[in-house]
Amino acid sequence: MKDFLLKIVAVIVDQPEKIEIQEETDNNLRIYTLLVPEEEIGRVIGKGGKVINAIRCLARIKGIKNQEKVLVKVEAAQSEKGLSRPTPAEAGSSETASA
Repeated sequence: MKDFLLKIVAVIVDQPEKIEIQEETDNNLRIYTLLVPEEEIGRVIGKGGKVINAIRCLARIKGIKNQEKVLVKVEAAQSEKGLSRPTPAEAGSSETASA
């Protein structure tokens, strides 16, 4: 299933080498977490969530064939350098300090 999800997401994003998929098992439920770079997450979710819902639907169908329940989640992957964008509050405070 991980390879199946990776093939789908790799076609959608610009940097498929940065995609990671974590797999967890909880009783009869398989949870797949797609770790996607922050700048690519919008492509994976799609307008109104249409893309991720389609991915979830395909994963569920494949899971039914394997007699397992599947849940697909999407999260922003941590940047390699550990740097993050400033929050709006932080960005606003630097602008007011210079004014």
